[in-house]
Amino acid sequence: MARIGVFICHCGTNIAGTVDIPKVIEATRKMPMVAHVEENKYNCSEPGQAAIRDAIKKNRLNRVVIAACSPRMHENTFRKTVAAAGLNPYLMEISNLREHCSWVHSDAKEDATDKAIELITMAVAKVVRHEALFPQKVPITKRTLIIGGGIAGIQAALDIATAGYQVVLVERDPTIGGRMAQLDKTFPTLDCSSCILTPKMVDVAQHPNITLMTYAEVKEVKGFVGNFEVSITQKARKVDHTKCTGCGTCWQKCPVKADSEFDLKLGKRPAIYIPFAQAVPPKPVIDTDNCRYTKYLQWEAAGKEGKAPPQCRICEKICPTQAIDWQQTDQVITEKFGAIIVATGYRPFDPKGYTELGAGVYPDVVTGLELERMMSASGPTSGEVKRPSDGTHPKEVVFVTCIGSRDEQRGHSYCSKVCCMYIAKHAIMLKEHDPEVNCYVFYMDVRAVSKDYEEFYKRAQESGATYIRGKISRIREEDGKLIVRGEDTLLGEMIEIPADMVVLGIGMEHNAGASTLAQNLKVSYDINEFFIEAHPKLRPVETMSDGVFVAGACVGPRDIPESVASGSAAAAKVTALFGQDFLVVDPMVSFIDQAKCSGCLLCTKICPFKAIDTKVLRDGRTVAVVNESLCKGCGLCVAGCRFGAANLRGFTQQQLLAQLEGVLA
Repeated sequence: MARIGVFICHCGTNIAGTVDIPKVIEATRKMPMVAHVEENKYNCSEPGQAAIRDAIKKNRLNRVVIAACSPRMHENTFRKTVAAAGLNPYLMEISNLREHCSWVHSDAKEDATDKAIELITMAVAKVVRHEALFPQKVPITKRTLIIGGGIAGIQAALDIATAGYQVVLVERDPTIGGRMAQLDKTFPTLDCSSCILTPKMVDVAQHPNITLMTYAEVKEVKGFVGNFEVSITQKARKVDHTKCTGCGTCWQKCPVKADSEFDLKLGKRPAIYIPFAQAVPPKPVIDTDNCRYTKYLQWEAAGKEGKAPPQCRICEKICPTQAIDWQQTDQVITEKFGAIIVATGYRPFDPKGYTELGAGVYPDVVTGLELERMMSASGPTSGEVKRPSDGTHPKEVVFVTCIGSRDEQRGHSYCSKVCCMYIAKHAIMLKEHDPEVNCYVFYMDVRAVSKDYEEFYKRAQESGATYIRGKISRIREEDGKLIVRGEDTLLGEMIEIPADMVVLGIGMEHNAGASTLAQNLKVSYDINEFFIEAHPKLRPVETMSDGVFVAGACVGPRDIPESVASGSAAAAKVTALFGQDFLVVDPMVSFIDQAKCSGCLLCTKICPFKAIDTKVLRDGRTVAVVNESLCKGCGLCVAGCRFGAANLRGFTQQQLLAQLEGVLA
């Protein structure tokens, strides 16, 4: 026989200010199988929880209804309270009188009171059919996979490895470092980017708990939190890194000169190369698209038509350790992990659609990142800012903000957050490079919202940069000058500025392959293909897939300090996960009655978490089986099952029917 206790919370005035609590108590006492009704100012407070525990013991209650706020807020709190009184924590139901009633009926007390009674009636009818549930315990593989070797991934790897756990860091480029490695200096302190990044890169390479896999990509992810099985494709480098010492002889002698991706094609690199001088690992890969010998092999495999391309193989001849391996092929490596951190970063927006601004039309219209590479002492121009068209030093430079950001027509509706600040940085640095340079910044709004950013923006103005509020309508070329025509909205007039160089402040967007990776990891992503956190405020580095965490700019535009902080936050979540001996899996998951299952397997297709497998019974029938470690209890399989074989613990069809019968009686 059920003995139900109902505990009604005032929640200060959040509930009591709209709901007539005495009337609700009176109605609740008349409900069948309700043995005790009690009101508290705050059920979630320590005195409130103590009152619930005492009432359970004193009145020998075996079911509990908490009429308070959303279960998202305090369900775990009340489960612990009920368990402390000796009751199974899943013999408790929460009736949401705050969000579902009081807050939506703030101007109609009588309606709110009637609805509160109905909500409690439904909860009482449902809790009668609750069953004791018991969480499962599963082992944990205490190894972490980090996808992405930018500053966020590097920070996360170092924090987890220092805590004593094994880390595998996968980066699809030949080196770690990410976008930060391409920067000359960082705002607002103007620190040398390489000076603060390179030591961390070296620490990653030398740490005994970190395995570095560069030039590799994640191919497939299976399993669940604590027990992921990941297939990683190690792309063929054509260089045996176990033999290579990184002496540099090969790339110094290679005759091929190909566009350097690291320098945004402003400079050249050999076909066997490291992306930049401080690359980690400092060992080369062979660019098979430009290597003379691989071109010869392709020509030979195609049937030897036409003139044979030259065979080079100089790198193979001069390598002192015989590290060149032409037979090397892509390999798929399968590893097991307990947690995954996604730190895939971002890519700069491609401005070629802005033809009226000269993007892709005039060589002297460059992006902010291209200017950054010019300013770098290790860049293609050795730190000299030169016009791509003729190599002269520009004296009049115009900056244009919000290219690809805050533009729903050709770009993205969001603000990319860092553009205003790196333009201010460039204006300051150009003045330092050449005091005779005049900088003009066309802006919509200046957004300097983090620590010391406003002061940095003012410093750019004080250095001589002229900020003009308005948009540019068109850029044309006349007599070797770029004529920038735009509106000064503060003066209310059109202006024209003859410029030697125009710098487009391009924004951030999702990295290539972000949506594919998200689907592989069963993680949600938004319309802009940025990963979605479980909760942007309360769970900012977690995802709805347990054990998968996010860090850095893969979630949205972030600067370096935010990326580092999120990398450490994700690492803290992983170490907390690994601090347990085993995982406790929530028992409120789906289950399938195999006697009713027809084997249509529709549930396997609609399950977003791939938590349903198949099983062949002794009688030869194929039925669906739920992997409870993967199931999130969303109930889609229950809704889709045409034979009623699927059910959801804690929300069975019988329980939901009882709620309807209770409120309609």
